[in-house]
Amino acid sequence: MNTSATIAAEQRLKDLDITLPAPPTPFGSYTEAVQTGNLLFLSGMLPTDGRAPAFVGRLGAELDVETAARAARLAALNALAVTREHLGSLDRVTRIVRLGVSVATSGDVRDQPKVADGASTLLQDVFGEERNPCRLVYGVASLPLGTPVELEIIFEVAG
Repeated sequence: MNTSATIAAEQRLKDLDITLPAPPTPFGSYTEAVQTGNLLFLSGMLPTDGRAPAFVGRLGAELDVETAARAARLAALNALAVTREHLGSLDRVTRIVRLGVSVATSGDVRDQPKVADGASTLLQDVFGEERNPCRLVYGVASLPLGTPVELEIIFEVAG
């Protein structure tokens, strides 16, 4: 399994010099991750730093595509932190099944897929192209805490 094409996720993090943040804690009455069988479902992951949003605003109003994509990347880092906390190691992830990305937008914005790439690229860098998920991207009027993006991720995991 450790061929060059399938380097373990934890090793990829080291190779990419990525340090995961502390896993975020819920902002309400829910849990961040639920596993049923070999699927791990993550609650909406936001671009937060501790208990505060690191990015606030909407694409097309307060934020440009590059900034919103950085927010999506941070939300993905938070998702990886929650996943590692739940599973013990990202190496247990065998597949990213689905990535849902909600992007807060203003007006007639059409660049939501470019914003979503901030999360998709990070996940591909960590897990490899062969584990790319199917993806759904939404434009919405607003998101929790005023953040520009929220991710929903489903992972397949090994026992």
